[in-house]
Amino acid sequence: MIRIGPAGLGGAKEAIVNLQHYHELGIRACEVAFTYGVYLKEKDATEIGKKAKELDIKLSIHAPYWINLNSQEKKKVEESKRRILECCKIGHALKAYLVVFHPGYYGKTSKEETFENIKKAILEIKKEIKKNRWKINIAAETTGKINVFGSVDEIRKLVDETSCYFCIDFAHILAREKHIEYNKVLKKFSGFRELHIHFSGIEYGEKGERRHLPIDKRETKKMLESLPKNKEIVIINESPKPVEDSVKMLSLMKSLTKRV
Repeated sequence: MIRIGPAGLGGAKEAIVNLQHYHELGIRACEVAFTYGVYLKEKDATEIGKKAKELDIKLSIHAPYWINLNSQEKKKVEESKRRILECCKIGHALKAYLVVFHPGYYGKTSKEETFENIKKAILEIKKEIKKNRWKINIAAETTGKINVFGSVDEIRKLVDETSCYFCIDFAHILAREKHIEYNKVLKKFSGFRELHIHFSGIEYGEKGERRHLPIDKRETKKMLESLPKNKEIVIINESPKPVEDSVKMLSLMKSLTKRV
């Protein structure tokens, strides 16, 4: 089953109304964007989670952007871990299945040392998740700038060595690598039953990602046609118009299905 939905649910007061609207549009996934901080309380999250389950909308969370598990300042690493754990706590109440996060920057450390620092922090986070019995996993996202940890191979290795999950952001991969082979990327994660994917258009330069753009029909079609048929797949649209473009993706997916 392929579920498609937007990045963004809105605040606590409008979340349930938005979920109902998404359901009417055929949307069956949504990523709650805690971009600048966790804005939901547990009580609200519990009610929103119940409604999402009733409407068969699968929820995930995007952790705040200000996270760096490779900071040279221990305080910043601890703050980053705390932000992710706050998302996990609320995510458990929401019955969300994943917390997506950007792992960190290379900074002045080598890629190898950066990997080890991020790995250590993730193992510590997972230990706290287990301790609190939260039913949620964390997903390291492929990133779109060359100075940021998060190439496809780095994320794949991180998954192998920490048992965290992953988010394949195709727009970021394109911005980082300047080209993309969907089948090649997906093959690296072929052993997993579920795939969590981000998709949008992207503007990029020499150093990588600049900004997200609306989806391109041809590129969207290429991505959808490359997806395996035997997996549970969630695609989160991160374009400037995520709901509108999610509906366009759903329409395109239906047209492709009819041709088979």
